[in-house]
Amino acid sequence: MAEDGAGPYGRPWNDLPRELADHMRPHLDEVADDMIQEIRTRVSEYDRPSDGAYSGTMRQAVERVLHYFVDRVGDAGQDSGPVTDFFRAIGRGEAGEGRSLDAVQTAIRVGGMVSWRRITEGAMVLEVSPRTLGAVGEIMMQFQDELASAAAEGFAQAKAAVAGEMQRRRKRLLDLLFADPPVGSEAIADLAAAAQWPVPRTVAAVALGRDHRGARARQPAFPPDVLVDLTRRTPSLIIPDPDGPGRANVVDRSLSGCLAVVGPTVPVAEAARSIQWARKTLGLVERGVIEATSGVIRSVEHMSTLILFQDEDLITSLAELRLAPLGHLRAGQQDRLAETLLAWLQSGRNANEVALRLHVHPQTVRYRLRQLEELFGDQLMDPDLRFDLEIVLRARALLTDQAGERVLPTAREAVGDSAEVVTFRR
Repeated sequence: MAEDGAGPYGRPWNDLPRELADHMRPHLDEVADDMIQEIRTRVSEYDRPSDGAYSGTMRQAVERVLHYFVDRVGDAGQDSGPVTDFFRAIGRGEAGEGRSLDAVQTAIRVGGMVSWRRITEGAMVLEVSPRTLGAVGEIMMQFQDELASAAAEGFAQAKAAVAGEMQRRRKRLLDLLFADPPVGSEAIADLAAAAQWPVPRTVAAVALGRDHRGARARQPAFPPDVLVDLTRRTPSLIIPDPDGPGRANVVDRSLSGCLAVVGPTVPVAEAARSIQWARKTLGLVERGVIEATSGVIRSVEHMSTLILFQDEDLITSLAELRLAPLGHLRAGQQDRLAETLLAWLQSGRNANEVALRLHVHPQTVRYRLRQLEELFGDQLMDPDLRFDLEIVLRARALLTDQAGERVLPTAREAVGDSAEVVTFRR
């Protein structure tokens, strides 16, 4: 409230004749009864004659408002804090009960209407001037607005507190679901109930990454049944029943414009496995091993690549062993022969098909294949060794195509140093 009895809109309470308060006080009980009756008639939520506690709260609110208003007319310096605090508490209570503020706002307007009716009746008897009556009406409207604003403030505070607590519970639930080893189903069910999250039959975890500029992608909007924690080092979420009708489209729309990897669909108790695969896939996407498409990336579509990169130390060691015959060649020669050897293994060892795959002349392919036969000898006839070669060459192709890395012994130094191996890790 402004100083010197000024209302929030600048109309001073002290413009009112002080003696008006003396004329009002004897009638406060009657006005309170009229207001309560009118509110019960017009606002169905407050028509609870059998609820003593509720009726008592309503009468307390009405009497506080009336007494404060009259006291303020008699003394413009009255502090509005207690009455506005009371209405903030009412707003918090409505939010806590899960109701809207519609009933409270309507009750305030009805109460103001009854008060104005009684004031105008009294003004006629007292022959109050139109100017004074207008000032009373203006201040009454300002006062109603002040009470309504206090209730709205309390309502918003309570809603924010509830939302914050619910978000904390949901983040804790996400922690439990991602725990490794997994926690018990009872603990999950209890916290899910507290977080108002119906436990689904299956889930899929999602890991969010950075865009091509290294910045966090925009914050997406998710359906209310999706558990979200964007504050994690790797922002993550859980999608319930991801394979249900239409769910894939919902997920794709929600994550549009984000770098997002969806893990495999698993039972709720195995959510940790889904997020692990989503994070591993995201790591390969960010390295360029898996292409970052314009849509949502799903781990199940890249399982062979995930298996291939499950243990990069093993792949590096296998590459060092199986590709050693290329170690003395220049890098360009290594690349051409490795590319040809992989195409040969993938095409059923057909030179013409290799030429089509690589867009080179068949004679060039045959020349390279003779080089490979000289370098690898009988190894190319052993099915197990061919399998090993295809594994390491596929890994090399993924890294070379997408990230410019190679898993091959490099050319020996002119001084005769032993061959080096470039590993998968940057």
